[in-house]
Amino acid sequence: MREPRRPRVRLGQRVVPRLKGEPINRLIPNILTVLALGSGMTSIYFAAQERFEWAVLCLVLAGIFDGLDGRMARLLGGTSKFGAELDSLSDFAAFGVAPAILIYYWSLRYAGGAGWSICLLYATCCALRLARFNTAIGDPDLPPYAYRYFQGVAAPAGAGLAVLPMIVEFQMNFDVLSKPVICGPWLFLVAILMISRIPTFSLKAIKVPREYVLPVFVGLALMTALLASYPWVVLGTIGIVYCVSIPVSVRNYRFLKREAERMRGNEAPAAPPETADLPDAIAPPREQPKEH
Repeated sequence: MREPRRPRVRLGQRVVPRLKGEPINRLIPNILTVLALGSGMTSIYFAAQERFEWAVLCLVLAGIFDGLDGRMARLLGGTSKFGAELDSLSDFAAFGVAPAILIYYWSLRYAGGAGWSICLLYATCCALRLARFNTAIGDPDLPPYAYRYFQGVAAPAGAGLAVLPMIVEFQMNFDVLSKPVICGPWLFLVAILMISRIPTFSLKAIKVPREYVLPVFVGLALMTALLASYPWVVLGTIGIVYCVSIPVSVRNYRFLKREAERMRGNEAPAAPPETADLPDAIAPPREQPKEH
């Protein structure tokens, strides 16, 4: 049986076979993932040179790339099992290994073996957190409202919290924050939060009403301008706001859980708190949020 002829493209007087391969739009998500990995590893490079401000900025850049890769994969139709595995490995290197080494060079190396043990604990907890998240994807036993929350602090957020004392010290010149007696317990607490069952908000589950889309864009432009002018103030504020959001997310999650139980029992629901959107929160989303 004759093989089918390969399609050809005529270029002037030449006839060349049509190239086969993946379109570039399907490669963009994985390119962003590799950029996130490279940014995280570059953070280690700057930390080894004690250029800690550049090291923190590389971690921030890794978080931006990591936030874009999953969204681009869904928009461009480039999702794949290979991309999912690559993303998890990149997250562990950029948000598990890099922050641990960065904090070690900045503070905990002066604590000897105890400081290194805390850094090792943080990296291990990040790996366990990512493994638990990957195994929970598509779990049919999860209640609908749980898809809008993470269990524990997500890996990129954990990296941000880990370097939060550094960011505050850069802006306020509080040398006490670099002391191992302060930095060590803080990193230990962040590690425990990552593997905890505490519900935390997933930003990708938040829906913006159409009338607020333009103000949101204006706010993002303003925040970008402020970030360029006052990076440590903006990053420190974001970190503090996230810390405050953790007890709020726990309160909302418990409220939604109680309301779901009342609905199953045909009981009249109570008035929701101001920060909860009950119909959207109880209705299941189309897909489970990515680890961000």
